[in-house]
Amino acid sequence: MAIRMNKYNKRAGGCKKGMKLCAPIIALSLCLGMAGCGAGQSDEAEQQPVTSESTATENESGEAAESFAENESGEAAETSDEGTQDSEEAAVEVSNSYDNTEELLKKFPVTYPTPIDTKIEKDIQNRLLNGFENWNRGFDAWKAWGDILYTEDSMYNVHDARLTLKEYQDAMNIVLSQTDNKMGNFENMIVCDDWTAIRYNIMNYDLQTGEGTPGCVMEFVNFKDYGSELGTRVVEGWAGTKGADFDFFSSFKTDEEKEEEEKELEKIANWEIPDTDNLEEKYPVLHKTDVDTELGNKIRNAILEDFEHWNQGYDTWSKWADSYYDSNLTYNAYLTPMTLDEVKEKAKEKVDTADVKKVYFDNMLISGDWAAIHYRVSETDLATGEKSAWNRMEFLHFAEDGEQVKVTECWTMEGSS
Repeated sequence: MAIRMNKYNKRAGGCKKGMKLCAPIIALSLCLGMAGCGAGQSDEAEQQPVTSESTATENESGEAAESFAENESGEAAETSDEGTQDSEEAAVEVSNSYDNTEELLKKFPVTYPTPIDTKIEKDIQNRLLNGFENWNRGFDAWKAWGDILYTEDSMYNVHDARLTLKEYQDAMNIVLSQTDNKMGNFENMIVCDDWTAIRYNIMNYDLQTGEGTPGCVMEFVNFKDYGSELGTRVVEGWAGTKGADFDFFSSFKTDEEKEEEEKELEKIANWEIPDTDNLEEKYPVLHKTDVDTELGNKIRNAILEDFEHWNQGYDTWSKWADSYYDSNLTYNAYLTPMTLDEVKEKAKEKVDTADVKKVYFDNMLISGDWAAIHYRVSETDLATGEKSAWNRMEFLHFAEDGEQVKVTECWTMEGSS
């Protein structure tokens, strides 16, 4: 979720002196709402203006949010159903029930609903909705909800910076000291097995000026059913792609964690695509979920074919795109609408300067006639030979056209290396 940041508030807490918080810094964590952000920057730190280049939201910098999860039993950590949770300072009212899904769907409707069938899928849906409700109740409720949604081992990838719960909390101390973020509707809530992909709207209000900035967020989140004692909670989440605020979030990581992160990027940058005609083996899905419908299999195959045609070169892909995308395609990159011809122009500009390969998927979630994909890309600069890696998130709507399917709507964001 993109957040417009203007200045650091002087509050007790930990931010490095002179650190700039880049604009969209997400309202991160919608659901995720990790417990956490209490105070912002220390009194000794200088107040710094923040750039607002990417403030459009997840837009150009790609923002994120987090997801939430509570107990399947509805008994959250020291929190009663729709009750209160004691904190060190005061009791905080937290929405925590597995029986209020229908009620919350009226408050936070899903624009493009898809099937949600199994118990864990329904629990995930409920945790997401309760997360929105708690976020909109203010910071204290959001913090208390984080203790219900996560465990101490939960991880969150915020704009590509992989953070522990404590690191995430420290970062959000600063973010939420400057903005009030209100959740709107879900555009998509695709739930498959123990995974979900969500796309939703937010409004970010600057606490100093009151100015509101609309945003749109994409997240992929893995949940786990921990049983009646803990319920369904977040294992790991990915909120948005790498953006202008990457350095800010990475500043909370240890040197060892940063080194591991660099090794992973290097691995992707040098990825060797297998020489095989089996596209499922050629472009593997790291976190696989079931596809159990005829339409779902058509969608999966079309997405794999799109990878294959792209990697064969621009001319091959450009011709393929006419059959992969509908002629009346709605295509939004960071909320910027483009026609198919404009999409092709952007792609041509990219491949004229770099060899860009789509290498593997983190996720491919398919439900009904929608798909959400998170995938990795390797890039080699044609002028310098320098290699880099980045990632992209897409939400795709498909329609059947005879024996094939076509993309009629696409929302996407990508992060630089």
